[in-house]
Amino acid sequence: MKRILTLVMLVAFSAAAAPLEIVKPEQVGFSAERLKRIHESIQRHIEAGDISGAVTLVARKGQIAHFETHGLMDIETRKTMSKDAIFRIASMTKPITATAVLMLIEEGKIRLTDPVSKFIPEFKEMKVAATKDGTPAPGGRGAPPPPFYVVPANREITIRDLLTHTSGLVSGPISTSEASKVARKPEETLADYIPRLAMTPLEFQPGSRWSYSPGAGFDTLGRIVEIVSGQSFDQFLEQRVFRPLGMKDTAFNAVDDRSPRRATIYQKTPTGLQKQTNQNQNQLTPTKYFSGAGGLMSTAEDYVLFGQMLLNGGQLNGNRLLAPRTVELMSSVYVPDTLPGRPRGRGFGLSVQIVSDPVAANFRVSEGSYGWDGAFGTHFWVDPKDRGPVDDPDVEL
Repeated sequence: MKRILTLVMLVAFSAAAAPLEIVKPEQVGFSAERLKRIHESIQRHIEAGDISGAVTLVARKGQIAHFETHGLMDIETRKTMSKDAIFRIASMTKPITATAVLMLIEEGKIRLTDPVSKFIPEFKEMKVAATKDGTPAPGGRGAPPPPFYVVPANREITIRDLLTHTSGLVSGPISTSEASKVARKPEETLADYIPRLAMTPLEFQPGSRWSYSPGAGFDTLGRIVEIVSGQSFDQFLEQRVFRPLGMKDTAFNAVDDRSPRRATIYQKTPTGLQKQTNQNQNQLTPTKYFSGAGGLMSTAEDYVLFGQMLLNGGQLNGNRLLAPRTVELMSSVYVPDTLPGRPRGRGFGLSVQIVSDPVAANFRVSEGSYGWDGAFGTHFWVDPKDRGPVDDPDVEL
C-alpha cells in the first residue's frame, strides 16, 4: 500500500540574497489566474482520495508568488491544513545530507573518491552478492531474493558511489534481505548501527550500475559527517545548515510546540485513506538515530530556503554554504537514464535527479532542472533555466 501524507510542492525561480517575501504573481512574471490551476489540480487529488491535503509554494526571482494550503492535515479531527504544517519529508532529507558532505569536501576533509573505509574501517573488504545464473537480482518492492553466493568486491565503495546510488549498499532484494538480519534497534544511533551494514553483501559490484539505496547509503554518509566533523549529525545540520538559512522548523524531532503542527501520515487503501499506524513513521517520540536518508521533518516555507540557496549558487542572506561550482557538480548528471521502468531523459547527480531531456522524460521542466521527492508525498524542483520577464537566471524548486 502506498503511504501518503500530504503533498508539499515547492517551486522557485531565480536567485536573490534577501529573505523570500510574498508578492503579487504579476510582479515576478506569473499569471495569478493561471496559478489558480495549482489549487484545482490539488483539489482533484483530494477528492480522488489520493491525499488528505497539501501545501504548495511557488517562488521566482527570490520572491514567493504562490503559497497556499489545501484540504486537511488531519481527517479525523477535520483540522485544516496550515502553511506552517510540519511534514515528514523522507528522502528529501538526502539533498540536505549531500550538502553537508559537500561542505566538508570543500573544506578538504572528504573527497568524492575517498573509500568509505577511510572513515568506517568495517567497510574495508566487502563482499558482493552474485546470483547462480549471473544475472542481476530482480528488483521491485518486496521482491524475494534469489539464491546467491558472495564474491569479493572489485573495489571499495566510495563517497561518490553513496551519493549517486551506485554503491550496491542495501540496493535490492538480496542486500535488503541480508540487511534485515542486522536490523537496527530503536535505541541505536548511527554510530551503533552503520558499522554492521558492512556485514551485508552489496547488491552488485560498486559503480557497475544504478540502483536506489533508500536508507543505508545516505545514513552511512550521515555517520561519515559525524566522524569528520566531531559533531552528531543533527548538531552539524542545525549549526551549519538550518540556522544560517533560517530553517527554524526543520529537524529530526518535532517536539514541544512543534508537535501540534505535524501533518498526519495516511495510507491509501481500497477503502480510502487510513491513518498510518506505525508510530515510528509519525515520529511521535524523539529519536537518536539521525537518518541522513529520510529522517527530517520540515515545512514548505523552510525547504524553499534550502532550494533558494542552491539556486543562488550556494548562498542565501549573506551566508554561503557551498561554492557555485560545487552546486553545479551536485546538479550534474553522473549516471544517465536512471530510474528503471520510467521514461528516459532523467539522470542522477549527487543526491538529486536531473532532467537531462524533458521531451524523453515527458516532464514539463527545463533541461537541467533537478530535485527529488519523499515517500510520504513531498516534492521539490529547482529549474535554473526558466526565465521570467526580467533577464535574471531562474530556478524551480
